[in-house]
Amino acid sequence: MELSILWFILLTVLFIGFFFLEGFDYGVGVLLPFLGKDDTERRVLINTIGPVWDGNEVWMITAGGAMFAAFPHVYATLFSGFYLALFLMLMALIVRGVAFEFRSKDENPAWRRTWDWMIFVGSVIPALLWGVAVTNLIKGVPINAKMQYVGTFFDLLSPYTLVGGVAFLLVFTFHGALYLTLKTEGELVERARGAAIKAGLGAAVFCLTLVGMTYTNTDLFTKTGAGVGLWGAIVMFVGAYGAVLVKRYGLGFILSSLTVVLTTIAFFWGLFPRLMVSSLNSAWSLTITNSSSTPYTLKIMTIAALALVPVVLVYQGWVYWIFRKRVTAKDLKY
Repeated sequence: MELSILWFILLTVLFIGFFFLEGFDYGVGVLLPFLGKDDTERRVLINTIGPVWDGNEVWMITAGGAMFAAFPHVYATLFSGFYLALFLMLMALIVRGVAFEFRSKDENPAWRRTWDWMIFVGSVIPALLWGVAVTNLIKGVPINAKMQYVGTFFDLLSPYTLVGGVAFLLVFTFHGALYLTLKTEGELVERARGAAIKAGLGAAVFCLTLVGMTYTNTDLFTKTGAGVGLWGAIVMFVGAYGAVLVKRYGLGFILSSLTVVLTTIAFFWGLFPRLMVSSLNSAWSLTITNSSSTPYTLKIMTIAALALVPVVLVYQGWVYWIFRKRVTAKDLKY
């Protein structure tokens, strides 16, 4: 296997891990102001992701680093063309991280409510923008023959990409609600179930709309594997929703996780061997061939990845195992 193909696969795996793990993080943040009826309940909700949210973010940072090293031309074009969108996402993530740390510094209810809403905003914006970004990659953006993005921020916004953004947001919210059914107790579980039912209905509408628009706006369905992956994601989502209705929360979370995983695989499969599609001329698209680093660089990176990635996976798995129990009010330390 060529190393450029291997690194495309590794990049896909990193985004799968990020969307799967950070997806329920975003979902918990979105639901925080609505499910927590008092400060104690909101602290419980925050503590369900408190030990892991920053570790989940590392998957995004690692994906960005891998892209920079393996496909530098894609990194340059993506981060310059999507600059304003990525800046907004970064600001939202900073606000979110600060909110997790600052809300407990003062017991004033107004202070804590303010930071709770900052967690909400810091979760909604990235979830929405990731959907916009992914759908733009498969739909195509204005890239010229010099591998330069020649559009504006508003060229990234179209009915298709906005539907993609809302679909991602609702799926992550559904995913987060299912996570909370496994990590909380009592009334919070029932509220999380209710949130999953509502978010799931919205997600179903927007996801089906997204599938239809993907068929008409992109060439994803010309790749058999991508089409199978996308329909498989729909089947998994229907199964997850059914599991919520019958209160099989563990099964529901597994199936919602597979929904996220299969959706990510489908979009990257539809992209391959491209990484960014040019809407101006298909020959100007950035591919694993014309945008990759030198073979020597890829070789060194592969050795480093094979040595270090297993360590990271074992460590993160250990963290989740240590904090696997449900969170209750008795566990609160502050």
